[in-house]
Amino acid sequence: MALEKPLALFPLLVLVLLVLEWVQPTVGRESAAKKFQRQHMDSSDSFSSSPTYCNEMMKRRNMTKGHCKPVNTFVHEPLVNVQAVCTQENVTCKNGQTNCYQSKSSMHITDCRLTRGSKYPDCRYQTTVKERYIIVACEGNPSVPVHFDASVEVST
Repeated sequence: MALEKPLALFPLLVLVLLVLEWVQPTVGRESAAKKFQRQHMDSSDSFSSSPTYCNEMMKRRNMTKGHCKPVNTFVHEPLVNVQAVCTQENVTCKNGQTNCYQSKSSMHITDCRLTRGSKYPDCRYQTTVKERYIIVACEGNPSVPVHFDASVEVST
């Protein structure tokens, strides 16, 4: 009698272990597209051009954990507009790859640059708001941005 209960739970235990084995590899692993969104997208209506914007956002988006990311750009446009860049003008990436695309229209961005003398864990950034064409690397099917490559001045 005492053995019947544990044996009845055995199939349930096996099922739980199988589900955990199936789910575990994806837990904690961020896709390149999701990483791009975390590191470069800020289309919220609450966007601010305050001098502390980069200090706050770099910390909030986990780019000051373990080290200070030296340079980062946030794009202040709807995600669909940034994803649409993947169907626009094909250009060569800075690293020579051919999967980069330049936006046809200018976009509102904020450049964040680590200030001279700033060191981990006290990462301090200079905030510069700009309007520029963006260049992103795209991958997948459908093609989505996975890397912010550069921004280009809007010629007048």
